[in-house]
Amino acid sequence: MRIVVAPSGFKESLEADEVADRIEAGILRVVPEAEVLKAPMVDGGEGFTKALVAATNGVLCEISVSGPVGEPVESFYGFLGEDGDGPKTAVLEMAAAAGLVLVPREVRDPSGTTTYGVGELVRAALDDGAERILVGCGDSGTTDGGAGMAQALGVRLLDGEGEEIGRGGIELARLESIDLSGRDPRLDDVEIDVACNWHNLLCGPRGVARVFGPQKGATPEQVERLAGALDNYADVVERELGVDVREMPGGGASGGLGAGLSALLGATLHPRYEIVSRYLEVESLIEGSDLVFTAEGGIDFQTPRGKIPAEIAARAKKFGVPVVAIVGTVGKGAAINHDYGIDAYLSILQEPCTLEDAIENAGELVTVCAEDVTRLVMVGRSLAGPRGEKAVVG
Repeated sequence: MRIVVAPSGFKESLEADEVADRIEAGILRVVPEAEVLKAPMVDGGEGFTKALVAATNGVLCEISVSGPVGEPVESFYGFLGEDGDGPKTAVLEMAAAAGLVLVPREVRDPSGTTTYGVGELVRAALDDGAERILVGCGDSGTTDGGAGMAQALGVRLLDGEGEEIGRGGIELARLESIDLSGRDPRLDDVEIDVACNWHNLLCGPRGVARVFGPQKGATPEQVERLAGALDNYADVVERELGVDVREMPGGGASGGLGAGLSALLGATLHPRYEIVSRYLEVESLIEGSDLVFTAEGGIDFQTPRGKIPAEIAARAKKFGVPVVAIVGTVGKGAAINHDYGIDAYLSILQEPCTLEDAIENAGELVTVCAEDVTRLVMVGRSLAGPRGEKAVVG
């Protein structure tokens, strides 16, 4: 029995490679002879840098930067290895400098958190001779439109008195003008590609403040204030730079970092799976397999909008291979995923527990869930007869 395991990570809990190992352990408890092919996937968030560095035999560089609440955090960036034919490419993930996991729960308020440390990562990559920079957007704890990132690279964001505004998304309500004269000149000679969720927008009813602000700790009042601040930011960016970022595909990624990277640094935004699939091969593994496991921290109506389980399912369906998703939570509208190739999804939570307990015990919970799924698959194979047709869960 050949099984592909291609999961995303569980936010604030398990990285993708850990999830893959845990699913494999559950499978092998039931079918010790199974051929398990692991392909941990990343979507631009936590694990993006390490996965791409490992896949290309690159190098990882450690550095201390300003975290999302202003305190120093230990971070990292890397350089892709490959074969050296292309430009010297640095890779970094914004989550390593401004991720939600770096914001203590008791002070979560995206109106004050900053992407300043992301700019410091970019600057460090430039100092190390990067000719191209690949940025992963995901798992952010910020909603500042990339303003802090730009400030770290010499962009001056000014209020009506010509004074620099502070850090944090709410400060964008005071923004009146943008001065690029002090921007790091090396940015003019470097190519910046961004892997982001193409469906995330900066402004409007589906803007990043309204969709993701509550997940980052914003109250309803703070959400609306942040949305207004980002509206003002978009107005100033268009007036000063001639770029309309309000509904730019991917502009809302990582609290609007996508918009800031594009408008203030000249970066090119890409659907995240388009970038990831250049370095992490999965289709060749799926072809000829009997079953695919994928996974994510939560499944809901947004999963088909570029998230890893839906992307994996779409590719599995090319080869008629059934797909099971192991998830932390099942959210609103999750059933829509059946229309996008996920044949079944199961939560790792088998009894009521606190979020803290779920996070602490996530590894074993994933393994037990994978074991349970595999037992059900084996029952299905026995019901299908001695040939064990592959469509048992499809």
